[in-house]
Amino acid sequence: MAIALGKPGVDGLNETVGVLREWQHDRAPMQLHPGDPGWFHRLGAEATAAALRTWKRDGRILAVGLLDGPGLLRLAIAPDARRDEELARRLVEDVTEPERGVLPDGKVCVEAPAGALIRDLLAEGGWNADEPWTPLRRDLTEPVEDPGARIEVIGPDRAHGRTAVHRAAFDGSSFTDERWHAMAAGPGYADARCLVAYDDRDDAVAAVTVWSAGPGRPGLLEPMGVHREHRGHGHGRAITLAAAAALRELGSSSAIVCTPGSNVGAVATYESAGFRRLPEVPDLCREA
Repeated sequence: MAIALGKPGVDGLNETVGVLREWQHDRAPMQLHPGDPGWFHRLGAEATAAALRTWKRDGRILAVGLLDGPGLLRLAIAPDARRDEELARRLVEDVTEPERGVLPDGKVCVEAPAGALIRDLLAEGGWNADEPWTPLRRDLTEPVEDPGARIEVIGPDRAHGRTAVHRAAFDGSSFTDERWHAMAAGPGYADARCLVAYDDRDDAVAAVTVWSAGPGRPGLLEPMGVHREHRGHGHGRAITLAAAAALRELGSSSAIVCTPGSNVGAVATYESAGFRRLPEVPDLCREA
């Protein structure tokens, strides 16, 4: 049967997130994680469903894409289908031709897991490597050291504290209390936690959201930020350690995160919290 491109719809979000969970493995290349649509869900269920694409054969999902902005498709591919030629060629056709409803005309980019055949085919078709991303991973077999800061797990009644730190960490952020509640209502948040770190004066100084993919699978940090008025004091390391500990409590086998390779400060922070840098992976882009 031919491969079919589709949208999951709101009713299909649980299935799509469930498939992404199943595809997460420590020995596999980093790819779209259930925490990614989980974080996107702050924009609402309808917006999340509209941003997702699925590729199915015989009713089985083989690939999931998230339109993380109008010109960026972030892909996850079933582990046994990364070198599937029929799938790879169909993906290339769908991301190349705007009428397919995946990516528009002009400059567009595709994030795909290392080793996937689609990367080879796009490169052969003239797509160029863009800015590299640096994935990092921390094994969670052993207990995580104490972060050295007071850490609070944020529930619905304290959402304002989480969103305030995020807005103070990321210029132009629109993460409001309403959007936190929309995120928390999504299927991915059942196994997620929001954490806030406080300094000696009890000021909220850093925050993170962690997303489990289930016991024995890697969990994701997305996003982590330090309040712009409290940087340079080790709070990034503290909240990252707290994030790793929270994922270990949730049963995650490892903690993973990905950041632009040019963000040397973020890379250094994660490494200071015991994360190991993995080989960089660039997006592939087609110029306008």
